[in-house]
Amino acid sequence: MQKNTVSIDTSQSPAKIDFSPEFNVAVPFIDRHLHEGRKDKVIIRETGGEEVTYGQLSERVNQSGNALKKLGLNSGDRLLMMVKDSAEFFYLFWGAIKAGIVPVPLNTLLRAKDYAFMIEDSGCAAVVYSTEFRNEVEPALEMLSVKPEIVLLTEGESGCFLEKMNSADSELEAAPASATDDCFWLYSSGTTGRPKGAVHSHRDMVISSQYYGKDTLGVREDDICFSAAKLFFAYGLGNGMTFPLWSGASCILFPARPTPDTTFEVIERFKPTIYFGVPTLYAAQLQSLENSGSGNSATPDFSSLRVSVSAGEALPADIFRRWKEKTGTVILDGIGSTEALHIFISNRADDIKAGSSGRMVLGYSAKIIAENGKQVPQGEEGSLLIQGDSTCKYYWNNPTKTAETIADGWLNTGDTYHQDEEGYFVYGGRSDDMMKVGGIWCSPFEIEAKLVEHSKVLEAAVVGRKDESGLVKPEAHVVLVDGTEASEDTTGELLQLCKSGLAPYKYPRWFQFPEELPKTATGKIQRFKLRSS
Repeated sequence: MQKNTVSIDTSQSPAKIDFSPEFNVAVPFIDRHLHEGRKDKVIIRETGGEEVTYGQLSERVNQSGNALKKLGLNSGDRLLMMVKDSAEFFYLFWGAIKAGIVPVPLNTLLRAKDYAFMIEDSGCAAVVYSTEFRNEVEPALEMLSVKPEIVLLTEGESGCFLEKMNSADSELEAAPASATDDCFWLYSSGTTGRPKGAVHSHRDMVISSQYYGKDTLGVREDDICFSAAKLFFAYGLGNGMTFPLWSGASCILFPARPTPDTTFEVIERFKPTIYFGVPTLYAAQLQSLENSGSGNSATPDFSSLRVSVSAGEALPADIFRRWKEKTGTVILDGIGSTEALHIFISNRADDIKAGSSGRMVLGYSAKIIAENGKQVPQGEEGSLLIQGDSTCKYYWNNPTKTAETIADGWLNTGDTYHQDEEGYFVYGGRSDDMMKVGGIWCSPFEIEAKLVEHSKVLEAAVVGRKDESGLVKPEAHVVLVDGTEASEDTTGELLQLCKSGLAPYKYPRWFQFPEELPKTATGKIQRFKLRSS
């Protein structure tokens, strides 16, 4: 086998993936397309108007890698990226990998103190950032006693990264690597506290792009992918970059904040075939669609879509039903994680059970265990552990958390699940969000799913709260739809809905009505903030 190649035997199930002894993942993701006749095919469509072909991408990735090396970056150095969804993200990310440098895309919605922590924690040699984020990145750099050697804006001023890239040589030999060498990092979204740097290998993007992107989701060469979820975290990185690259497809890059109106505009204008969202956004989009149905505005054209995808948090069955009714497409819900890189349990176009996360993605395995570490009987809830070749190697600079999370090849997802009688995996909440009410484990998600069935509810989060006796009971934090005011009548309606559909110990004892729920940039509700409020 030649170096930097992948062999995929599709006669087996799952397909057997073999890597050449010398393997730099930038070659099959970027350079391969030139040999397969896609040089003039558009890979990137930016909503601002720019288009980039596979041939241009390959040339600019080489220039990027050479520019980074000329700046003094060496093999293994970390490059922190606070970069908007743009062609520059692709150039930096793949140029670094091809040159042997480790790119670390960061959440672009963070504050200066968060960036200061990650810059210091990573021990990075370089920081490159878009001008839109300078008001947080630059103060973060000022907080540090030791600054990275290289700090650059992507564009907009003399000496910026794009200027250096455009003047660099367009030929670059891939740096030697193996499939299991460190390749890139992703910091976890911090649903339970400080972010952790998950260290991923060269093979990981191949595994997730083949087993989920191609074999489960069915991404094809003629697909156009649009991800409302951004490139800086694992879900968006697959949706908007690695899946279309692996399948020879195209992607739409939208750097602005996704709202119902902006996402509908992108769908109508660019006509994607696969749309990737998160439950919070789907809920807001549905509210907008249902309002437009009452005569406020025209319904958007969804005819280009053949499928929609959701992850980040479990998708309530009611949202699945309403989205299908309004758009004519199904939402394939699944569960993934930063540590596993993408989705490892999913519904499929020909195998859907609304309200469930679906079945195992080929190439992955799972077990559900009790507190004693033993597997629970089918139907009982426990902690979900998964195994697969895309899981991260370790957390950078955090051996304690690594030992807690990754042991004997199994990744503890931190999620509570059970497998129903048909073999579908059903979400029960984060393991640390579970409540024991009256001595019985209680899932916050089950209560939340019931609450969002009410027409006045946009979204809900449930946490445990101690009553006057010190016993934990459910407390609901409910965001109401526009124009609905919190009242005793509303509280009574919600309480009655829960009592009519849930076991008596599960209904909320208290209701709070905030304007919004605390979330990570990925749309995950940060329940730990509600518990501490």
